[in-house]
Amino acid sequence: MVIFRWIIGVIGGLFAIGWLFTFLMYVLRDDDRFAELGKRLRHFTILIALFWFNLEIWGRVVWTIVTWNSPKV
Repeated sequence: MVIFRWIIGVIGGLFAIGWLFTFLMYVLRDDDRFAELGKRLRHFTILIALFWFNLEIWGRVVWTIVTWNSPKV
Protein backbone atom coordinates (compact mmCIF):
# COMPACT_ATOMS: atom_id res chain seq x y z
CA MET A 1 0.00 0.00 0.00
CA VAL A 2 2.95 2.31 0.61
CA ILE A 3 4.01 2.05 -3.03
CA PHE A 4 0.46 2.85 -4.15
CA ARG A 5 0.38 5.92 -1.90
CA TRP A 6 3.67 7.18 -3.33
CA ILE A 7 2.54 6.62 -6.91
CA ILE A 8 -0.81 8.35 -6.35
CA GLY A 9 0.93 11.16 -4.46
CA VAL A 10 3.42 11.80 -7.25
CA ILE A 11 0.79 11.63 -10.00
CA GLY A 12 -1.59 13.85 -8.01
CA GLY A 13 1.21 16.29 -7.24
CA LEU A 14 2.20 16.54 -10.90
CA PHE A 15 -1.38 17.20 -11.93
CA ALA A 16 -1.72 19.82 -9.17
CA ILE A 17 1.49 21.56 -10.29
CA GLY A 18 0.23 21.51 -13.89
CA TRP A 19 -3.10 22.91 -12.75
CA LEU A 20 -1.42 25.77 -10.87
CA PHE A 21 0.93 26.46 -13.79
CA THR A 22 -1.93 26.68 -16.30
CA PHE A 23 -3.87 28.93 -13.93
CA LEU A 24 -0.85 31.21 -13.64
CA MET A 25 -0.42 31.24 -17.43
CA TYR A 26 -4.12 32.06 -17.85
CA VAL A 27 -3.85 34.97 -15.43
CA LEU A 28 -0.68 36.32 -17.03
CA ARG A 29 -1.57 35.81 -20.70
CA ASP A 30 -5.41 35.86 -20.60
CA ASP A 31 -5.55 32.94 -23.04
CA ASP A 32 -8.69 30.81 -22.87
CA ARG A 33 -6.78 27.69 -23.96
CA PHE A 34 -4.97 27.75 -20.62
CA ALA A 35 -8.28 28.16 -18.79
CA GLU A 36 -9.69 25.05 -20.49
CA LEU A 37 -6.52 23.05 -19.85
CA GLY A 38 -6.53 24.21 -16.23
CA LYS A 39 -10.11 23.03 -15.79
CA ARG A 40 -9.24 19.60 -17.16
CA LEU A 41 -6.17 19.30 -14.95
CA ARG A 42 -8.18 20.41 -11.92
CA HIS A 43 -10.82 17.78 -12.64
CA PHE A 44 -8.17 15.06 -13.03
CA THR A 45 -6.48 16.18 -9.79
CA ILE A 46 -9.77 15.93 -7.90
CA LEU A 47 -10.49 12.58 -9.57
CA ILE A 48 -7.11 11.22 -8.45
CA ALA A 49 -7.67 12.46 -4.88
CA LEU A 50 -11.14 10.90 -4.71
CA PHE A 51 -9.85 7.63 -6.18
CA TRP A 52 -7.10 7.51 -3.55
CA PHE A 53 -9.53 8.29 -0.72
CA ASN A 54 -12.06 5.70 -1.90
CA LEU A 55 -9.41 3.01 -2.27
CA GLU A 56 -8.02 3.77 1.20
CA ILE A 57 -11.46 3.49 2.83
CA TRP A 58 -12.61 0.38 0.98
CA GLY A 59 -9.20 -1.23 1.34
CA ARG A 60 -9.48 -0.82 5.10
CA VAL A 61 -13.04 -2.23 5.06
CA VAL A 62 -11.96 -5.31 3.08
CA TRP A 63 -8.91 -5.75 5.33
CA THR A 64 -11.14 -5.62 8.42
CA ILE A 65 -13.59 -8.16 6.98
CA VAL A 66 -10.83 -10.56 5.94
CA THR A 67 -8.97 -10.39 9.25
CA TRP A 68 -12.06 -10.29 11.46
CA ASN A 69 -11.75 -12.48 14.55
CA SER A 70 -15.17 -13.53 15.73
CA PRO A 71 -15.44 -14.09 19.47
CA LYS A 72 -14.98 -17.67 20.62
CA VAL A 73 -18.09 -19.04 22.28
